[in-house]
Amino acid sequence: MTTTVSPSQSVSAERWTLAARVAFRFVSLYLVLFCLLTQIFNALLPIPNLEMPSPAYLPPFRQAVTWVANHVFGYTKPLVYVEASGDKVFDWVFVACILALALVGSIIWSILDRRRPAYTRLSNWLRVFLRFALAGQMFTYGWVKVFPMQMPFPPLMRLVERFGDFSPMGVLWSSVGASPAYERFVGSAELLAGVLLVIPVTSKLGALICLIDMIEVFMLNMTYDVPVKLFSFHLILFSAFLLLPERTRLLQFCFLDCPVGPARNEKLFSTRRANRIATALQILFGALLFFFQFHDAAKGWKEYGGGAPKSPLYGIWNVDVMTINGQPHPPLLTDNARYRYVIFDYPQLTVVQHMDDKIAYLQSSFDPKTNKLTLSKTGEFTVARANGRLTLDGHLGHDQIHIESTLLDCQSFLLVSRGFHWVQEFPFNR
Repeated sequence: MTTTVSPSQSVSAERWTLAARVAFRFVSLYLVLFCLLTQIFNALLPIPNLEMPSPAYLPPFRQAVTWVANHVFGYTKPLVYVEASGDKVFDWVFVACILALALVGSIIWSILDRRRPAYTRLSNWLRVFLRFALAGQMFTYGWVKVFPMQMPFPPLMRLVERFGDFSPMGVLWSSVGASPAYERFVGSAELLAGVLLVIPVTSKLGALICLIDMIEVFMLNMTYDVPVKLFSFHLILFSAFLLLPERTRLLQFCFLDCPVGPARNEKLFSTRRANRIATALQILFGALLFFFQFHDAAKGWKEYGGGAPKSPLYGIWNVDVMTINGQPHPPLLTDNARYRYVIFDYPQLTVVQHMDDKIAYLQSSFDPKTNKLTLSKTGEFTVARANGRLTLDGHLGHDQIHIESTLLDCQSFLLVSRGFHWVQEFPFNR
């Protein structure tokens, strides 16, 4: 006679070791806190054009992290709160805070819930949450690579800047941006991992692809000094946690040449109908995340990416003649006041490269009706443009400036004109 065991009975009969239960309490608290208090939380909200800081930067968390930095770690300098970097002092102290909270929380949890034999069902729900937390980031970063905005094609100023003046991160950004096809390929791999993650039956493959993707990203961040090291490492942790129940099967499949057993049972409910509804809802929610992130990326491409309007004066203008307060300034390398190039790329920015190669960024606006160019609110120029020549007459601060310049052909830069070749008789490595 065969006895049938229901999923609820098998779950209740399972018993974890004490170490496994304590580790689960600590890890689950830490990962959930990290998700809810960082940018991951925003990516889990299927709201288009959502622009808000991570909860960690809002009261009362911001004040708590600042207090810990000052009184526990003795850091007395003002903390930086903007999210441009993910490796700020604030971020490292924040991680220390949630580690401490998770430790205290797991101790309290262990005291109050010490008789529970296992957390199988809760573990299943936690994995669903982490799958979508990870998928949201894959959609976010994937779409801004498919629409190549994370690493855009090198702007005009990069074409005249000395390579030796690039930071390691600038080298990475420019090299990836110079190959939009490669960037789209990387973004497609991240999107694929995200799509597979939101479908329960393919989620393990999605976690495996995500783990590979994030290890590559983490190594790039570490070796090119990109300030997303802390965050990308956590995405590796998420991927590894999702694959943890399959460690034996992966070992058997990859190394031991022996039969692989069935996958771990990760049913959320006891009835088949409830699990089918849960699967459908997961796919629906994942589709919402996917398409809302697509919407935001497509909008960003048109507003500030490669599809955004260029400056009406777009181009690299080689300064042929420059006078300051009526005095001519020939193109001498020793004359730091003299301009070498005036560069118009984005509508709100004018870039000036001096003879010593130093670069100045000036907020600007140009009115094509009056041909007036305003620079950093302290300068105003009348612009005359014809037959590839640009003349600027006006003042910057207290100096009267006259500039005559010639448009530089961007195709003269090998990075722009070289392109792709199927057939190469010899390597073209310059």
